[in-house]
Amino acid sequence: MAVAEHARPTLLFLCTGNSCRSQMAEGWAKHLKSDAIDAYSAGTDPHGLNALAVKAMAEAGVDISSHTSNRPEDLGIDFDFVVTVCDAANESCPVFPARTCIVHAGFEDPPRLAAHAATEEEAMHHYRRVRDEIRAYIETLPESL
Repeated sequence: MAVAEHARPTLLFLCTGNSCRSQMAEGWAKHLKSDAIDAYSAGTDPHGLNALAVKAMAEAGVDISSHTSNRPEDLGIDFDFVVTVCDAANESCPVFPARTCIVHAGFEDPPRLAAHAATEEEAMHHYRRVRDEIRAYIETLPESL
């Protein structure tokens, strides 16, 4: 689905917990592309904001500390695009109106990658890497949709 030059598409970044990857994506989209897209995030099973995701984004100059975890239906918005940012959300994606285009852009899960980290700094390596991968993806939007 091509995005018209004059359109400002509404995007939902969807993951399972709406705690890390989708929050990072929303933060980057609002920080880098607020003139080109309206960005939101939600989860199939939201469970609160991840503190290390907040820290990783703050290091990059993006404040997501006031974000909340939501389900898509809590937002009350019709989305042009739903971008699933984790495989589980892609596999269990809720039903959206037929006009909504669903795109998968999977990223590794920083909390899972960092589960056995001995220190917070060791854990942050994973959050920073995924944060930067998400930024690179967001920089391609909306043209890549």
